[in-house]
Amino acid sequence: MSAPDEIRSVEIEPPEVAARRARLRRRRSIALGIALALFALTFYALTIVKMGPALFDRAL
Repeated sequence: MSAPDEIRSVEIEPPEVAARRARLRRRRSIALGIALALFALTFYALTIVKMGPALFDRAL
Protein backbone atom coordinates (compact mmCIF):
# COMPACT_ATOMS: atom_id res chain seq x y z
CA MET A 1 0.00 0.00 0.00
CA SER A 2 1.48 3.35 -1.00
CA ALA A 3 1.09 6.72 0.68
CA PRO A 4 -1.33 9.32 -0.72
CA ASP A 5 0.06 11.91 -3.11
CA GLU A 6 -0.28 14.72 -0.54
CA ILE A 7 2.08 12.93 1.83
CA ARG A 8 4.49 11.73 -0.82
CA SER A 9 5.15 15.13 -2.38
CA VAL A 10 7.43 17.36 -0.36
CA GLU A 11 7.81 20.93 -1.52
CA ILE A 12 11.01 22.75 -0.77
CA GLU A 13 10.27 26.38 -0.04
CA PRO A 14 12.49 29.16 -1.39
CA PRO A 15 14.98 30.78 0.99
CA GLU A 16 12.95 34.02 1.04
CA VAL A 17 9.88 32.22 2.31
CA ALA A 18 11.92 30.31 4.90
CA ALA A 19 13.53 33.54 6.10
CA ARG A 20 10.13 35.24 6.35
CA ARG A 21 8.73 32.34 8.37
CA ALA A 22 11.74 32.45 10.68
CA ARG A 23 11.25 36.21 11.23
CA LEU A 24 7.56 35.72 11.99
CA ARG A 25 8.33 32.84 14.36
CA ARG A 26 10.95 34.95 16.16
CA ARG A 27 8.53 37.89 16.51
CA ARG A 28 5.86 35.59 17.88
CA SER A 29 8.31 34.08 20.37
CA ILE A 30 9.41 37.52 21.56
CA ALA A 31 5.78 38.63 21.93
CA LEU A 32 4.93 35.51 23.95
CA GLY A 33 7.98 36.06 26.16
CA ILE A 34 7.00 39.66 26.85
CA ALA A 35 3.41 38.63 27.58
CA LEU A 36 4.59 35.94 30.00
CA ALA A 37 6.92 38.39 31.77
CA LEU A 38 4.11 40.94 32.13
CA PHE A 39 1.82 38.22 33.45
CA ALA A 40 4.40 37.21 36.08
CA LEU A 41 5.06 40.84 37.08
CA THR A 42 1.32 41.44 37.43
CA PHE A 43 0.98 38.51 39.83
CA TYR A 44 4.05 39.69 41.76
CA ALA A 45 2.68 43.24 42.09
CA LEU A 46 -0.79 42.02 43.05
CA THR A 47 0.72 39.79 45.74
CA ILE A 48 2.66 42.71 47.24
CA VAL A 49 -0.43 44.96 47.10
CA LYS A 50 -2.62 42.29 48.68
CA MET A 51 -0.19 41.90 51.60
CA GLY A 52 -0.75 45.57 52.35
CA PRO A 53 1.42 48.30 53.81
CA ALA A 54 1.69 46.48 57.15
CA LEU A 55 4.20 44.18 55.51
CA PHE A 56 6.88 46.85 55.79
CA ASP A 57 5.97 47.95 59.35
CA ARG A 58 6.84 44.67 61.04
CA ALA A 59 9.60 44.36 63.61
CA LEU A 60 12.80 42.69 62.53
